[in-house]
Amino acid sequence: MGTFSRFVVALVLLVVILGGIFGYKFYQIGQMQAQFSKPQPLTVVDATEVGTVTWQPAIKSVGSTRAINGIEVANELPGVVEKLMFESGQRVKAGDELIRLDSAIDEASLTTRRAEANLAQKEYRRNADLISKRAVSQSAVDEAQAAMETAKARVQEAEAQLGKKVLKAPFDGVLGLRLVDLGEYLPAGTPVVEINMLDPILVQYTLSERELANVDIGDPVEVTVAAMPGETFSGTVSAINSSVTAESRTVQLRAEIPNTDQRLKPGMFATIQTLAEDERAVVAIPNTAIAFNTYGNFAYVLAEDDKGQLVTERRTIKTGNMRDGMTEVTEGLKVGERVVSTGLLRLRAGQPVQIKQAQPEAETANAGAQ
Repeated sequence: MGTFSRFVVALVLLVVILGGIFGYKFYQIGQMQAQFSKPQPLTVVDATEVGTVTWQPAIKSVGSTRAINGIEVANELPGVVEKLMFESGQRVKAGDELIRLDSAIDEASLTTRRAEANLAQKEYRRNADLISKRAVSQSAVDEAQAAMETAKARVQEAEAQLGKKVLKAPFDGVLGLRLVDLGEYLPAGTPVVEINMLDPILVQYTLSERELANVDIGDPVEVTVAAMPGETFSGTVSAINSSVTAESRTVQLRAEIPNTDQRLKPGMFATIQTLAEDERAVVAIPNTAIAFNTYGNFAYVLAEDDKGQLVTERRTIKTGNMRDGMTEVTEGLKVGERVVSTGLLRLRAGQPVQIKQAQPEAETANAGAQ
């Protein structure tokens, strides 16, 4: 076979191979076009009907819990810890002794002051007896009386000084962690232990000055804390500050919450709902039916097109209070309209959808048995 013949054969083989490749690609493209030309399956969504619920008007705010009485017990006088009479976390009564500092020098000083007072009293009595016999002058009696009263005052001063060597609980409460050790030298003002009165407990929070006319002492409040999600604590407004903070235009409030089990601790982050007295009907939908963003909140309303097919309509709405997984809608929706309740991220305006049908109870039971 000559060179020309081999060239022709190679060319034919190349044409056959390239033709096969291009033919396969055209086949794939045709399949893809056929696939795209098929009607797309409808997106299945959960829907809910817009309705009204009865709510008690509430003003929402955040704050923190604090004890009615809560301090760090500290020593007024320096000294060495001689005796510890409490344990961390212990419940104490007002007047219970917590810590005793070394008081040997103070006790000796008190003994000296008492002896001086005893001598001064005897001197005064002696002069008082002699004044009737005109053996001493009135000025000598006055000086003896002043010396006696001064000596008694020094005794009281020494007793008070000695008493400050014993630290006592100032009120009923629960102790925190012990911060000192036996034999430790404590300069004046050293924190020894924290003590808090936990029942009842206070919740301190702020409201805008615009809400000041809507709250009053005695209004009920509902409090939730991050440490116990899903649990609500009830109480009442116990105090409203007498002035508004000029920088933020807010007013501080305190609410009192019963805390018999003492699960609420000072310093917890709290969400507070200050309730009004009268209830009102509001239009509300589930929180999951609302898309929240900086450009305005919206919901997908379900409506029928010209062909009777359900499609989504993106509707801008205005929202109000939130409670129990529901959000109040003040503008944008009407009672009786249907909105998509879940899966908003995969939807767009004008998209055909199908409402998910609830499975009958009998079928559900049979499926569970199988």
